[in-house]
Amino acid sequence: MKMANPYSRRDFVALSVAGPLVGWMPWFRPKEIALGIARFRIVRHGRSTRRYVLLDGNDDAARQLLTDHMESQRGTAYLIESRTVDVEIAGGKLDPNRMFSHAGAEASLRSLNPGWSTDQVAAALDLLDRQREKLVDTLFPPDRGLLIALGGAGADSATDALGDQHSLPQRGQPQQFYLCTDPADYQALAASPYNVVLAQHVRARDDGSLGRRAAARGVRYLCIETPPGDAAAQRDMLAWAEAHLP
Repeated sequence: MKMANPYSRRDFVALSVAGPLVGWMPWFRPKEIALGIARFRIVRHGRSTRRYVLLDGNDDAARQLLTDHMESQRGTAYLIESRTVDVEIAGGKLDPNRMFSHAGAEASLRSLNPGWSTDQVAAALDLLDRQREKLVDTLFPPDRGLLIALGGAGADSATDALGDQHSLPQRGQPQQFYLCTDPADYQALAASPYNVVLAQHVRARDDGSLGRRAAARGVRYLCIETPPGDAAAQRDMLAWAEAHLP
């Protein structure tokens, strides 16, 4: 009798990305992704198209919140293992929320590694270009699922964030806001007590952010941005989004 395969294509993508870390074990669902540019610990709970990601390794409050959240919420979370804002690559530094496009990664590499030669920048970009799509395919949810990021909106405030629409009920707290890419999600979030930015068709230059890449791919993406270390605001905004978004 032929047994059904309990693992999705994304599980095998994750295995191939992890490479020598886990070896070829088709029955084993990896607990981390190692890309050479960043490592993510994977936390799973049940089956769901919900995905979560933490890209700022320096945000301990968000890391703990997401870890606790996954004890009760179905879905898959990807938590960057770096404990600093930047990750190491080829002996240099890279902002992990600028690695999702060639242009964004190049700008980040040149900014964070001013002493690098043209060849060093090119070598790091080649590594990123070869591995980027595996990471994107792993992080992005299937079947119109929702990807929720804690931090990494690419703007310091809701008023600074470039977008197609803005709902600003908390003008006095501009650092506390949602940034989303789906118009239906925006309409639901605009009924919340929080600031919301819809970034569906951003016309500014490509900054290499995960949100920008999600918008280009038509992926439902939601970033929850709060002042650094404000765990209470992160928790409340995450709870509101979970309760009101499908």
